[in-house]
Amino acid sequence: MNFYVYIIQSERDGTFYKGYTEYPALRIEQHNLGECSYTSNKTPWKLVALLQFETKSEALIKEKKLKKYSSESLRALIQSDQNKLNDGVG
Repeated sequence: MNFYVYIIQSERDGTFYKGYTEYPALRIEQHNLGECSYTSNKTPWKLVALLQFETKSEALIKEKKLKKYSSESLRALIQSDQNKLNDGVG
């Protein structure tokens, strides 16, 4: 099983949200349906980055680090090879 850290961006105001999931498509759907209180007022959201990990622990450590990233650092990560969306996965 794979574990994922994702970055979504609000199409309303451009803000980023970072999270962890085992099911990326389902999680993004939940954000866009307003099922997540923290993100419900900034819908719609688009998936802009997906990072894949072999263990839950690795994914959670990366998520915690991403929460401290600046917007500039997030944009660089979104454009990097780490982002599985850049190689057609996800």
